[in-house]
Formats: sequence, structure tokens, C-alpha cells
Amino acid sequence: MEKLLAETAKRAASYLSSLPERSVGPPSASIAALDQLGGRLPDAPTDPAQILALLDDIGSPATVATAGPRYFGFVIGGTLPAALAANWLAGAWDQNGAMQIMSPVGARLEEIVLQWTIDLLELPEGSGAGFVTGTTMANFTGLAAARTALLSRAGWNVEEDGLFGAPPIDVVVGDEVHVSLLKALSLLGLGRSRVTRVPVDSQGRMRPNALPPLHNRTLLCLQAGNVNTGAFDPAQQICPRAREANAWIHVDGAFGLWAGLSPQYAPLLAGFNAADSLAIDCHKWLNVPYDSGLAVVRDPKHLQAAMSISAAYLASSDKREPWHYVPESSRRARAIELWAAMRSLGRDGLCELVERNCRQARLFAQLLADAGFSILNDVVLNQVLVSFGTAEQSRAIIKAIQDDGTCWCGGTEWQGHTAMRISVSSWATTDDDVKRSATAIIKVARRILVPGP
Repeated sequence: MEKLLAETAKRAASYLSSLPERSVGPPSASIAALDQLGGRLPDAPTDPAQILALLDDIGSPATVATAGPRYFGFVIGGTLPAALAANWLAGAWDQNGAMQIMSPVGARLEEIVLQWTIDLLELPEGSGAGFVTGTTMANFTGLAAARTALLSRAGWNVEEDGLFGAPPIDVVVGDEVHVSLLKALSLLGLGRSRVTRVPVDSQGRMRPNALPPLHNRTLLCLQAGNVNTGAFDPAQQICPRAREANAWIHVDGAFGLWAGLSPQYAPLLAGFNAADSLAIDCHKWLNVPYDSGLAVVRDPKHLQAAMSISAAYLASSDKREPWHYVPESSRRARAIELWAAMRSLGRDGLCELVERNCRQARLFAQLLADAGFSILNDVVLNQVLVSFGTAEQSRAIIKAIQDDGTCWCGGTEWQGHTAMRISVSSWATTDDDVKRSATAIIKVARRILVPGP
């Protein structure tokens, strides 16, 4: 085992050291070579060292270099060194994070990380949280707590009696609602299409004057950080109306809530502390390994009512039991990497990460605008939308940029425009990486827009 783990570390270090100079997207030949990992399962066991070699020799060349410094396609952070090391140690520990008795260290680290998060983001003291896989499950978990609370006001126990015959819940979302929230609504039986969509402005922010009437069985879903523009719904104007109506306020803050780590960007979150539940992604801007998210609920009793289960053969205690706050029972102890990431950077390092990535997004926008390309959004955070002309031109340029390999940026549709989206969220990205990437983007775009010598 010791020899195998030493070889693993050696190969992993070699892979990481190659990222700054390798193509961000894998070549087609490397993807095709993955077929070598298939075929009929051998009858005889295979030596673990051989397994490792196969994975590295065939698998590593076929990865997308999301852990590197020039991946900007989605809001994906790299993995901080301390978080990666903690992840390896957690793998060796092999902890089931469901209960205190299964993993005292996993349970205690959840409590510590929750308190740090409440403190850092100025969330309501006493909030409860579930450590989940990412924003989709964080939305699901927070919205499940909302469903429980709203129906209990009408005397309905949804956990016992289901939704058949239940009083209706009115769901209100912005017109630029993220698909992960709609998926969570569908999983909860609240429906994707029976929502009221509120018109938005040119940045994707909900228009307060277009809100429908709210009441005590309204589930109002706000957005902190639009996935295309980085914009925030105007919570200061909306939340007081929701509070007056006793509506439930849920915030999809996958990456945007981390803006609260910086005094410079925290004002974007004004009014969001009125939320009853929040969904936060951690493998995005906090730069921990996949998968990791947080569902935070102001009143933990609603979260526990929606998630907790009991069985005579399962141990329980008077302490916080992690599995009473999440959909899963058996699961990995995700708080280990979160603790490592937060402790390694500290308050100043977390603030610096957010502010640096936001500054780099503005640098991207400036360089591309100076080259004559259209920036479609106000760069308020770490997201940049770029248009290269017609939809056909933009799609061709985006594909060519991905094929070039210097960096990786994805395409999107934004209010009638086909655009390239740049998401800057990695601890590993330097200003030189931004300049190198922008130079490559400009070169590729000009080659396609003006063919010839």
C-alpha cells in the first residue's frame, strides 16, 4: 500500500505540473484512446500498480484541465493544495459522514465549517446546514425545507402525507432562473413550469415592480450571482415585501454568495441576509475538490423535519447528527476539505481570491473590448460575456478557441445573443494567464473574422 500511494503521489504531482503548459481541452486521439479501458472485464485480478498506470497513462491525457490556470468555461475552481491534500487523507480515512458515531472528526468539522461560513458571510446565527454534493442538491435541500415549512402553516404534513391533496404553494422565480433550481423544483413535485416568472432587466436581475402578489404560501427564489452576468437580484427592494407577506425566501447563491468574503463586493449581497434558505457551491469559488455544496436554512427545525429519518438499529445522540440535514444517509465527509481550504487561506486569503478573480474578469473584458469585441454584461463579479458578431461567427470562434487549447471558454445564449462566457474562479489563475488567454482569443477571432494572410 505504501509503495502504491507513493507512486500515486508521484504521478499526480507530474500531472499537476503539466497543467500550465498542456492543452486545456484533451486532443481527440486521447479521447479515442479511452476505449482501451473497456472491453470484457478480465477474469483474473489485476495488480493495483497496473490499474494506476492504466488510469494515468490513458486517463490523464483525456482529462479537461479544469485544475489548471486557464479554464474559464464554467464556474469551476481548481483545487487548493491544502484541500487536495486533505482530500487524499480523507480517502485514506474512508469516513462515512452520516453520524457522529461513524466519524467524530467528520461531524465536528461540519460544525466548525458551518460556524466559519455563518461568520464569514454574515448569515443568521443559529442557522442549520446540510453538506451536499453541489448547488442542485443544495437547492433541493433548501427548497425541501421551504416546502415543509409552507405546508405546515396550512396544517399539512408533507413528509407523512405527500403532495396528493396538499394546499398549493406558489413558486416565484426570475426569468433568468438557473436550471438547477428548476430541476430541484421538479424533484420536489413542485414543477418546473407551474412557476411564476418575473421579468428581468438587461443584466438578468429580477424587476421588483413586476413581482406578483405574495402570501404565506409563496416560495420566492432569488439569485445571487447570475451564471452569465454575475448580477444579483435587488434583494434590498424585494425581501421586505416578502417578509411582510410571510413568504419563504430562498437564494440560489452558488458562487455569488462567496462575494461576501470581500468588503469590496459584500455590498452586492445587501438584503440577502433576510433569506430563509440559501444554496452555496463549494467546488466553485471556494476551490475544493468535487463534489461539495452547502444548504443553509435559517431555522434548522424545518431542515430537520424535511430530511431526518430514524430507525431502531441506527445510533443517535443529543449532538448534531449530520444525516438529519441532508438527503443522503451514507456519504463522504465533505467538511474535511472545506476546513482545509478555509484554514489554509484564512480570512485575508479568501478575500484576496475573490478580489483577484474579479479584477481578472475586468482585465479580460478590457483586453477584449480594446480589441474591438462587444462585452454584453456589466462586469460586476467574475463573469464576462463576449460577442464576436453574428451567432454563427461567435459559435465558430468559440469552437476554434477550445480547439486551440490555450484556454477553454464555453458558449451561451443571453437575451437573444450568442456569446462566449468567461468565468474566472480558480486560485491558480494569474494575470499572465489572463493576458495569454486574451491574446489567443483575439488571434483566433481575427483569423476567423478576417480570413487570409
